[in-house]
Amino acid sequence: MKNIKVFFTLLIILYSTFSVCAQENYEIQVYGSQTVSKNTTMLELHSNFTFNGSKEPVNGVLPTNHVFHETIEITHGFTEWFEVGFYFFNSIGDHHRTTYVGSHIRPRLMLPEKYHFPVGLSLSTEFGYQKREYSEDDWSVEIRPIIDKTIGGLYVSLNPVLEIALHGLNAGQAPEFTPNVKLNYAVTKTISPGLEYYGGLGPVNHFDAPANQQHQLFFTVDLNFSADWEFNAGYGIGLTDAGDKSIFKIILGRRFKH
Repeated sequence: MKNIKVFFTLLIILYSTFSVCAQENYEIQVYGSQTVSKNTTMLELHSNFTFNGSKEPVNGVLPTNHVFHETIEITHGFTEWFEVGFYFFNSIGDHHRTTYVGSHIRPRLMLPEKYHFPVGLSLSTEFGYQKREYSEDDWSVEIRPIIDKTIGGLYVSLNPVLEIALHGLNAGQAPEFTPNVKLNYAVTKTISPGLEYYGGLGPVNHFDAPANQQHQLFFTVDLNFSADWEFNAGYGIGLTDAGDKSIFKIILGRRFKH
């Protein structure tokens, strides 16, 4: 009962704090600190549909309204604390918006569990290319520290992300702060409802005006029906006019042990 009260208190804090930058909505996921196990490959399909997005091109980027995004992610665990992931971004939509969009590579290191640190810690660095008509920056780097903790049925993950433009509209600017937060509570061994927050506050040396920031809140559910499978689904709303207003997403993953 105590953990349930803590969970709902955190949900209220999360909603009130972030109801106040770029979220490209290909892989909508808050990372946990755990890496894929050694000699294991995780295959994931990230699918989302934007019900209410931009209607006209913005800064040379095609509109997002009524577009499917399909991302294939393949991650292999080389040790118990090191993995590498590959992404293949795809767009499906009318008016010439159906195409392969780009690819990223993402190595990640985790603090091994043998050190018994009080929270889970890992560091992800993602690098790659996206076509200019689908992103303000065609070459970019993402640095994602990951901090998480499980307390009874309550799970919390913080991803204070920095995005660095290497080539494109924002090249040469300070890194952009795009924090992600996840809260969920295991009401049964299988079902864990929760919230996920995705933000885009602007460059770290000078945040954008609140009206130009992006803040998205997703109502989610994780289903833990098998150790070999991963399932996450959610409906997201945009809390400012700067981002997409209505999105549905599904993540389906399968682990293969070699």
